Amino acid sequence: MRRRDGLTAREGTMGAERGETVLTNARLVLTDEVVTGTIALSGGRIAAIDQGASALPGAIDCVGDLVMPGLVELHTDNLEKHMLPRPRAHWPAVPAVVAHDSQVIGAGITTVFDALSVGAVVDNEVRIKRIGEMLDAIEAARADDLTKAEHLLHLRCEISYPHLQDALAGLIDKPGVRLISVMDHTPGQRQFTDERTYRDYYAAKFGLSPAEMDAFIVDRRRDQERHAAANRAHVVQAARDRGLSLASHDDATAAHVAEAVADGMTLAEFPTTVESAAASHAEGLAVMMGAPNVVRGGSHSGNVSALELARRGTLDAISSDYAPAALLHAAFLLAEQVEAITLPRAVAMVTVTPARAAGLADRGDLAVGQRADIIRVRAASHPVLRGVWREGARVA
Repeated sequence: MRRRDGLTAREGTMGAERGETVLTNARLVLTDEVVTGTIALSGGRIAAIDQGASALPGAIDCVGDLVMPGLVELHTDNLEKHMLPRPRAHWPAVPAVVAHDSQVIGAGITTVFDALSVGAVVDNEVRIKRIGEMLDAIEAARADDLTKAEHLLHLRCEISYPHLQDALAGLIDKPGVRLISVMDHTPGQRQFTDERTYRDYYAAKFGLSPAEMDAFIVDRRRDQERHAAANRAHVVQAARDRGLSLASHDDATAAHVAEAVADGMTLAEFPTTVESAAASHAEGLAVMMGAPNVVRGGSHSGNVSALELARRGTLDAISSDYAPAALLHAAFLLAEQVEAITLPRAVAMVTVTPARAAGLADRGDLAVGQRADIIRVRAASHPVLRGVWREGARVA
């Protein structure tokens, strides 16, 4: 066989006697093409990629299934749902992490950035009350080898939150923190440019009457006026000082994008308009939209459609957001529904592009020497996961 790096290799050097895993008769999703071939995993890395089938004893016959990099998820608040599966039903933190991890790895996500909110629109939300507990539980589960995916941390900083700087000080140096984002859920801008949408969302979430909602909006706008500018500057500087990747959130205008560029951000999360997505893409930020937006065919908040951005050529990455299983599904839908997007390009949106945006250079594509984080997928009317390997070990 001939390796795709141009070197020849005897099949005997890829056998089970070296503790390697070999998958053959697979359609390998490479950077710019899909080829039928064989991939060998050894020492937690991809050891070889060859065209053609292997007759090695012990090689796993993939019978034409797709083999692609493990998915990289930069922004999911899925853990919060496991911490509070029903109102007032608080769940123990470590079991919540383990349940969350099982759902993530079952979706083919081998690297997950658990997106935990530092600050919120009200002080009594579970994301404020239990964030320290969630961070400690992730570290405890990792230390006890209870998780199958690699869990890194994404701190989502609500810049209008009055106590943000104090809250961040106790969290930013926790193990695993790799990504910081700035967000602002003040009514009338960004995600909620339509105040009626804001009113409907938070009135339902917190059970507020119209009069209570009026007061709520006044309070949120006051918080933004008093705290947002100073908090944003503090968060950006804290991330820079630690070499952490930075993301903007819900940008709606060219001015928002200009601010993100000036702050040195590499990722534009969920831009809400065609204008902001185009400006972010032109400035070299990776534009990331939600997989549920793709699967549902539009935004649940009434903002721009991810499919529209894909057709305009300004979509770079996808996040599962609140639905882990949507990530793989969305990649296949993009390849099916957007003429200019091939399967390798769609797969890159859920693997190598988010990895690089978060500063991870060792995973996200099928290449010799990269981490052996791979998934096997059967693509029929719906993509179905058939196997997951993380650093060469089978985990699902």
